[in-house]
Amino acid sequence: MNKLLQKVKDINKDGCVTIIMNTHRTKPANEQDPIQLKNLVSAAEKRLHEEFDKREVWPIMENLNKTIDKIDHNYHLESIVICANADFGDYTRLPIAVEDRVVVDDNFATRDIIRALQQNHAYFVLALNRHKVRLIEAFNDRLVKEWGNPFPFDEYYHETDPQKLTESHLLDRLTEDFFNRADKELWEATKDHPLPVILAADARNQEHYMKVCNKKEAILGHIRQFPEDSPAVEIVEDAWDEVHSIWKKKNEERIAELRKAVSQQKYFSDINDIWTGIQNGQGATLFVRKGYFQPGIIKDNRIELVDESRRDEPGVMDDIVDEMIEANRSFGGDTVFIESDDMEDFQNVALVTRY
Repeated sequence: MNKLLQKVKDINKDGCVTIIMNTHRTKPANEQDPIQLKNLVSAAEKRLHEEFDKREVWPIMENLNKTIDKIDHNYHLESIVICANADFGDYTRLPIAVEDRVVVDDNFATRDIIRALQQNHAYFVLALNRHKVRLIEAFNDRLVKEWGNPFPFDEYYHETDPQKLTESHLLDRLTEDFFNRADKELWEATKDHPLPVILAADARNQEHYMKVCNKKEAILGHIRQFPEDSPAVEIVEDAWDEVHSIWKKKNEERIAELRKAVSQQKYFSDINDIWTGIQNGQGATLFVRKGYFQPGIIKDNRIELVDESRRDEPGVMDDIVDEMIEANRSFGGDTVFIESDDMEDFQNVALVTRY
């Protein structure tokens, strides 16, 4: 999903169509998905013909249909985002539920991709002891796969004197040498698929590994050691508890940032103050209530919020918040999606300013 975000984040051109739709992982439910997608494509085409000349619509629809033809409905997650304009077409699957909709604008709607990247977490578990290192990929609380070659990475100590292998200093050195080689294999194997790492090891082996680890900043946390033959799904269960706890704490820290900014008067909560602050490059972090969508019109650089019933009218932006997210990103700001209870004191959206 991040690859699509990187492709579309700087595109600014009339006729950008984004189709956002919930999907189903398994049969028979996923048999509904092509039908719902066809309905949304028809809605997109209708919108395009209302806003553009027929000659402009044709290449957009061509790229949209070519992109849709690539989609295999047997491999869905919770939702899908499809982006197309006259020059581009691509899609990504998301592991979150969305609001089905069609967006036609001068850029692509990316808020759901950003939300998915924030709320859903892919990571590795490196399960290690003195004799074996396993590499397990997980997504939230689900096992993705256990990696093969060169994993599991096994150690066969070359020292044959059993007496020497009982000497703690020698065994520590051999262990760190083993972990050093496993660490190199880890980063080489995952160089095209980098993710944060949870270590599953006892305290002593964690210490040994961290001494030789080449990318300490990538180690997200630690959990207990498991027996070598433990099922990967059991290891992921423990790892997810740790990952979820870490990200919950990070989210609490972001909310604390907002409350601190309020106390320092370094924030905006009025929609037009927020928009002006973003346009002036003042935006540090945009805080948005999860599930908040708002159609609107920008005229003379002022935002007019409109009723949901007018969402499909020409000149009305489907979601003014998405426009804010894109604008703030262009100035180097970020976006955080917050549960409704934590946004009670604000009008669904707030901007923490740099100054």
